[in-house]
Amino acid sequence: MAVVTGGASGIGRALCLAFAREGMRVVIADLDGPGMAETAAQAGAAGARALAVPTDVSRLAEVQALADRAWRDFGAVHVLCNNAGVGVSGGLEAATHRDWEWVVGVNLWGVIHGLEAFVPRMIAQQQGGHIVNTASMAGLIASQGLGVYNTTKYAVVGLSETLSKDLRPYGIGVSVLCPMGVTTRIRQSARNRPAHLQNPTGPPGSAVELIGRYLTPEHVAERVLRAVRDNRLYVITHEEGLEPLRRRFERLARGIEESR
Repeated sequence: MAVVTGGASGIGRALCLAFAREGMRVVIADLDGPGMAETAAQAGAAGARALAVPTDVSRLAEVQALADRAWRDFGAVHVLCNNAGVGVSGGLEAATHRDWEWVVGVNLWGVIHGLEAFVPRMIAQQQGGHIVNTASMAGLIASQGLGVYNTTKYAVVGLSETLSKDLRPYGIGVSVLCPMGVTTRIRQSARNRPAHLQNPTGPPGSAVELIGRYLTPEHVAERVLRAVRDNRLYVITHEEGLEPLRRRFERLARGIEESR
């Protein structure tokens, strides 16, 4: 059985449907009620039992309630996808406290809350399992104008790398998803931004254009599915990311040499 946050659209929906096609039951968590209903209907058409649970992942109590519902209705959880994410763009010098609170609350605390609510129970059920945390290439390469988003995604990458070591004794694998451009609605994520975290003067900056291709969510979900099967830590979907990664590690190597 799989639980997917941010499951109403985009990568989250594609993950739900990929798991459904594998014969898994799915729990869909999101704030978009109609979107969750559509995902559940499509999962049902694929032959899977699906449950939609409205959840604000920035609130621990709601994620704990999500876990309660998953175990109550299905008896076990084998795959957890901490996938819900939002983004803002603009220079860090223009970022507001409300930007930080909203993006960190969803992108980082949402993952932490997922671990707090699900991991102890997954360990206790003694059936192994797998956790997928959605980060981004923005968690491996810094981009001007994406500082708030970069901060959260770098944290998710580091968290996932450590989590994979901590959960290995329990037979629970970990993958961290680091895509570049995907045809999702993350640029419209402000549609679910809470009123008390809105900026009174509007968004802080214009959208940042990404390099490389835009992949479909379905393509990314298939990559994730293979990573879960093979128990691979990194899911890096775009070959275009190789050169920026190489340049970053060359700079790190020079830093070591220059510090001697």
